[in-house]
Amino acid sequence: MATETERKFLVVGPYKQAATKRLTIKQGYLSSNPGSTVRIRIEDTKGFITIKGKGNETGVSRFEWNKEIPLNEAEELFQLCSSGIIEKTRHLIPAGKHTFEVDEFLGDNAGLVVAEIELEQENEWFEKPAWLGEEVTGIRKYYNSSLSKNPYSNW
Repeated sequence: MATETERKFLVVGPYKQAATKRLTIKQGYLSSNPGSTVRIRIEDTKGFITIKGKGNETGVSRFEWNKEIPLNEAEELFQLCSSGIIEKTRHLIPAGKHTFEVDEFLGDNAGLVVAEIELEQENEWFEKPAWLGEEVTGIRKYYNSSLSKNPYSNW
């Protein structure tokens, strides 16, 4: 099984000037049960289906399976997704040997900016840029699947 190990933080300062790439992302959920989610995503012109399992005690690691699918199939699968489509701009920002994915949410989640970093192991050291704020790893309301049901504008 593939395991995703990532930590998530709020963003508290200017970050856009450090981005080396930007992606437009639209994603919806075929299933968003607490123990597993099935997500459809379009990143610019590519489609993906992703299955994620329940996180471990710390919320840092969980099962993840991701597969690229044809764009037209991803667009068709959006018709089956629950309401609450997530739209965001992802900024890729290198920091040391890692790359942060900084998601600037749009629509009902506008105003929320979250940074994620994927690690090889839970206790791995990583460089923390000045714009990195409070850690929110494992806090369910910051999961995209939760934001699709209870958007930031409702908090």
